[in-house]
Amino acid sequence: MPDVPKSYDEITRATVPEMDSSSRPTAEQKKQAVEGFRALDSDEQALANRVDAALAGNHDAAGVKAEVERNRVTLRGQVPDAAALSRVVDAVRGIDGVGDVADQLVVAGK
Repeated sequence: MPDVPKSYDEITRATVPEMDSSSRPTAEQKKQAVEGFRALDSDEQALANRVDAALAGNHDAAGVKAEVERNRVTLRGQVPDAAALSRVVDAVRGIDGVGDVADQLVVAGK
């Protein structure tokens, strides 16, 4: 009797190892995939650290996140009022290495 071709499932079970937890993405990796993760080079990381430190020390920027691409900083989030918006943007513009600030901040509704 000639050999009967195996089914796809039989071939897969025989040749593909069972997936274990080490090959599954972490929750952080899944989040980065959804958000579009881009690794920063060393200069960008240094600038991002300076921006994060400035935002952390500014109570107006409690709801603000910054993204860095080359020397451009994009600000996203909420600020309490219009004056706080100006203060946050001006503070980031004053950081060494910031070339451009993309302001995508919104004033929180009351």
